[in-house]
Amino acid sequence: MNNLRLVINNVNKQIEDKHFFEKDELKIILDLYAKMVSEGSWKDYGLSISSKQVGFSVFKNSAENALYKICKNFKPKNKNLKYLITDTNGKILKNSPELGLLLKNTDWKKL
Repeated sequence: MNNLRLVINNVNKQIEDKHFFEKDELKIILDLYAKMVSEGSWKDYGLSISSKQVGFSVFKNSAENALYKICKNFKPKNKNLKYLITDTNGKILKNSPELGLLLKNTDWKKL
């Protein structure tokens, strides 16, 4: 228990690396998820986090493999590879430097 610290509103300490979606990015993704759930296309989701990227996987059924994974790369080699949509095998289906444009311009039924 000696390793636990509670930090509240610590404005002096800057977080160097953010290893998750920002609040506005997560809102965009969850709004899309809610829309697709209401249409009956998606049923479940999962999050995967590593030091290189964070991913939001969507499932048709919770017992199957993910249909798609919306990824945010933290240090992309190319600015267009910051946000990705990949399939079950990790193949990049779409990419963009902006999450909002990527999700807005994706036709999920034809993907």
